[in-house]
Amino acid sequence: MQIDVQQLQYISLFKELEPLLLGKLAEHSSLKTYESDEVVFYEGDALPACLYLLVTGSLRLTKISESGKETILRLLRADEVFAAPALFGNGVAPATATALEPIKVLTIEREVLLNGFREAPEMALHMLGIFNQRLQHLHSRVHGLVSERAIVRLIHYLKYFADSGGTETVPEGQRLRARLTYYQMARSIGITYEECVRVFKQLKGSVTYQRGGKITILEPNQLTAIVQQNSN
Repeated sequence: MQIDVQQLQYISLFKELEPLLLGKLAEHSSLKTYESDEVVFYEGDALPACLYLLVTGSLRLTKISESGKETILRLLRADEVFAAPALFGNGVAPATATALEPIKVLTIEREVLLNGFREAPEMALHMLGIFNQRLQHLHSRVHGLVSERAIVRLIHYLKYFADSGGTETVPEGQRLRARLTYYQMARSIGITYEECVRVFKQLKGSVTYQRGGKITILEPNQLTAIVQQNSN
């Protein structure tokens, strides 16, 4: 399904662009819907040369190691760009992308997008900023996997989703808008499911976990103190 100019204007990457340029982008773009648990692409798939952007819903990126273990690389929310190799690299999917709920994915042909960069350099700078943030997050994550204890990695992971996905106020505290299951958290920070459950028990009084991945931060200052205690 082709997207129109009005729909593009609601996406942060394009909202400052002139209608004429938006019209050119819209002509060479498409919007596709995926249902929960449907795969957008598999690791190793050849991808068409285009930009991939998640318009609505949430998406999981996973990679399988040689031993067969699945690792969750990222959980994406609406308005995030993904599958960078399709736009700037070798065109091979670096991971498997699976819908966590009904989603809509926008694709725009690379050549049209590059022409858009020439007409609106601010769009290119914005996208460079996105990839720079991703590299910084990757660097921090790799450093954490090597040097930090599991409880510290988990707290950093929860704080990341509190900052990026937002929270809502409930009587107990601040509930993450993102739903994070034990499995997702374990696969994201490099520990087993069982260890993730044990670590969560160590955070009792600071964080609560409810069925379906509902996580509420009760005492953020206690979480900060735990990080400091375990980082020495």
